[in-house]
Amino acid sequence: MLSKSLAALALAVSPALATVFLTSPTASTTFHGGQPATINWQDDGSVPSLEQFGNARVSIYVGNAQQQTSLQTIVDSVNVATTSSVQFTPNPQIGPNGNDYFIRIESLAFKDPKNPQFPALSFSAKFTMDNMSGTFNSTIQAQIAGQSTAPLAGGQSTPGSPSATKASLTTTRSTTASTSGVASPSSSSAALHSKVGWTGIIISALIGVAAF
Repeated sequence: MLSKSLAALALAVSPALATVFLTSPTASTTFHGGQPATINWQDDGSVPSLEQFGNARVSIYVGNAQQQTSLQTIVDSVNVATTSSVQFTPNPQIGPNGNDYFIRIESLAFKDPKNPQFPALSFSAKFTMDNMSGTFNSTIQAQIAGQSTAPLAGGQSTPGSPSATKASLTTTRSTTASTSGVASPSSSSAALHSKVGWTGIIISALIGVAAF
């Protein structure tokens, strides 16, 4: 499974911008390859609002706080202000069984005000996937191993919690995921649900730096 570099993002820490909080998956969640799964998020009530974050791409990623690879695009564009959940089917070919996966939400229009050349980002906790049949290449394995020097907080921190003052985030896209990982109503039972009130554990997401 080969990857190619898409972008190199130099992102300064911006704790006040973490407004898209994923309530599912959490660190205790297990998604099953080939079976329906649901991603949920909510607004934490701070600035910027979900309306400002607007349309966003939702994907499954692995990696560390500086290097990340997109494995499956769940939805190319969803308005996070009018929708609070996405149902999809994980592609079992994107990787092996393990707990190194996380969800990344990337705004398609809203930029990090402190680094306006880069998009605003939000992350879930790392979660587990089973019933998987894929493998990770050496590049992705190195990114996962890099958590020892560029660790992910695993969703246990709180809004505004301290993190690295600066990170250089490089994102890559898995060739397998780009050809077979896109969710659609026919192949992945993708379903968008209108925004509703939500309760649950707030998972810290930090826009502008891939630390959670």
